Amino acid sequence: MNAGARRLGVLAAALLALAGAGCRQGMYNQAKERPLDRSEFFRDGSASRIPPAGTVARGWLRADRVLEPGIGPDGKFVSEFPAAVAFDKPLLVRGRERYDVFCSPCHGRQGNGLGMIVQRGFKQPPSFHVDRLRAQPLGYFFDVMTNGFGQMSSYASQVPVADRWAIAAYVRTLQFSRNAPVTELADADRAALEKAAAAPPAAPAPEAHP
Repeated sequence: MNAGARRLGVLAAALLALAGAGCRQGMYNQAKERPLDRSEFFRDGSASRIPPAGTVARGWLRADRVLEPGIGPDGKFVSEFPAAVAFDKPLLVRGRERYDVFCSPCHGRQGNGLGMIVQRGFKQPPSFHVDRLRAQPLGYFFDVMTNGFGQMSSYASQVPVADRWAIAAYVRTLQFSRNAPVTELADADRAALEKAAAAPPAAPAPEAHP
């Protein structure tokens, strides 16, 4: 090894030693108690402290008891939309868009429980059109999205509060679509329905030749 290479090696070693001296572990090695350790400082002997009653994690304050959990003053799920939610066409449009993204893979576009993952072998959720779910109040669907139910996990971290109400509104629309009285239809829709009912059944398609 020539002199130039030796000097370069010595310089590199000195720089490494200088850098190592700057990496102090004082904060890591300081005296402290780890979570769930015992402690002689507190009377109960535990290093972990219980949060004061009423403590709320940052960003998780639920001041509106109707809007946030979907529960009314009587402690039951609400049947009407909270005052902060305007039930209108934009809400339903948003609800349909969010439903298609988050709900249809399991529940299907029609709410019949035949989503794409069910067609691939996963457990089928109940149809929204069964009597039990048709009888549930609006807040029930909001609560299921918020807290999960059965094999369905919570969607609170993925779907904001406003979008959960929009989805609940669209679920109600899907249910209504299967049970709407004829008198509730527009004149054009009623005429189209009557025309379809009066039309003769279509002839079966001929079998294809092998």
